[in-house]
Amino acid sequence: MRLNELGDRQCARKPRKRVGRGIGSGKGKTSGRGHKGQKSRSGVSLLGFEGGQMPLYRRLPKRGFNNPFTKDYAELTLGNLEAAVAKGKIDAKKPVTEEVLRASGMVKKGRHGVRLLAKGELKAKLTIEVTGASKGAIAAVEKAGGGITVTPPKPKPEGKGKARHRKFKEGAEAPKKKAESGANGGSKEGAGKEVKEGKADKKAKKNEAEQAEQQKVSAGEQAQDKEEGEQPSEPKEGTKGGKDGDSGSDES
Repeated sequence: MRLNELGDRQCARKPRKRVGRGIGSGKGKTSGRGHKGQKSRSGVSLLGFEGGQMPLYRRLPKRGFNNPFTKDYAELTLGNLEAAVAKGKIDAKKPVTEEVLRASGMVKKGRHGVRLLAKGELKAKLTIEVTGASKGAIAAVEKAGGGITVTPPKPKPEGKGKARHRKFKEGAEAPKKKAESGANGGSKEGAGKEVKEGKADKKAKKNEAEQAEQQKVSAGEQAQDKEEGEQPSEPKEGTKGGKDGDSGSDES
């Protein structure tokens, strides 16, 4: 057999049926959809629809939940680590860090680092630095004469993440803040009292100044009223002339 004679077995690749190409093909005119109806139209999807009765995906109960605080670790087993040391991918004399594991192709990049799992057997004496490890994995590494350092993941900067996660975090920190305020209550209460007293003094001074101004205004108004009351009333010119005229007539 030659390369040009290679080929698939008979009917291994069946060509698709071309519809709407004449009644002689058996799939012309309506193209196998029939006359009228919802399914003869385009843009229709009836997946999961059961004619109005409760569909199966709603009849079945819900199971489990999605944890929003889950960690995405790149997993590494003790057996894979031992095989990598045997093949020479990892140098047992140097510290095994996450950068070394990624460079050797042992793990892929995980968002929260690498986690070592106790699956398989480890015989090589290694110094390992990873983000997480199970209790069994730590015991196995120490039993082989090596050491393991578990470094916690880097904390998220403030203001990052979803709003609901920030609310949960604030709710968890609220009792701590209350406890701290209770521990330092004496000093904070004293400072609070001083601030309140200062505000009260300012208000009292402002009220006194307003009252003094009101008193001055009222005293000025009273003085003006007294002056107006003490001034004698001047006789009218018409009355004077009338009296003089009467006296003149008497004299005559």
